Amino acid sequence: MNPENKADLIRAAKEIQAEGAKDAGALSFMARMLVLATLPHSNPGRVPQFSRKNGHFKLVVQPGPDMGIPYGSYPRLVLAWLTSEAVRTKSPELELGDSLTAFMDELGLTPTGGRWGTITRLREQMKRLFSARISAVREDEDRFQFSALQIASEVDLWWDPKRPDQAAVFGSTVRLTEPFFEEIVRRPVPVDMRALRTLKKSPLGLDLYTWLTYRLSYLKDPTEISWRDLHTQFGADYNRVRDFTQKVKRELNKISTVWPELRYETPRGRLRLYPCPPHVDRVESAAPEDLLDDPGAGS
Repeated sequence: MNPENKADLIRAAKEIQAEGAKDAGALSFMARMLVLATLPHSNPGRVPQFSRKNGHFKLVVQPGPDMGIPYGSYPRLVLAWLTSEAVRTKSPELELGDSLTAFMDELGLTPTGGRWGTITRLREQMKRLFSARISAVREDEDRFQFSALQIASEVDLWWDPKRPDQAAVFGSTVRLTEPFFEEIVRRPVPVDMRALRTLKKSPLGLDLYTWLTYRLSYLKDPTEISWRDLHTQFGADYNRVRDFTQKVKRELNKISTVWPELRYETPRGRLRLYPCPPHVDRVESAAPEDLLDDPGAGS
């Protein structure tokens, strides 16, 4: 962990300990189906689909026409913002702010131009995310369940990347599809946006933080998950379980800085979790159930 990242983590930890997420205006939410199984961390290339599995639950993402599959930290931050706004406003029609700078500030991003700048990358990932087709499948010996979701039915972005501070004549809006809107307002996973902003450089760190917040919200007894099972759930970008394990340990060290109450051990071959207060108290509707049960979490 470089000194700059460590300083950011310590600063965030002090803010979080001093004031809870709700009181600080940092209470955010994630879609539970995208907590149990997640988007790719790196660019999977021009592939027909991407999938991840968590026990009997499988997430399949297909790219939209002439688009790639969304990947990395930016779609995760956008999803957190979308879910949080939908839960807050109870409306599928969301306004993304008057300017690109204002919206990026909500995500903890600083606007920079150029081919590899944050503006270009965010716009590209948003286009991929809003055009992607997402399927959730749960299958075992006794039951088969399938749910097809697309995040948005209408998207209208009017930001000028050359003048990110300038307010647009027309507001930028996203209309969530009814199935996705119902899913996220019925079962949101509460998280602290300050933690997401601090962990934003690592998609794996974001995934682990949101999953741990959800998992520990109902954990009653110590549980162990093998590194191989976690690799299946989160590590599709890592060919070797050993490399994935080392990366997870580094990210857990960062997460425990902003979440000192997190109790875990990493004995040989597995991750052991102990009951502790979740980073953000779960909402009543976030209990594990039906299609999006967390079948692999206790294995």
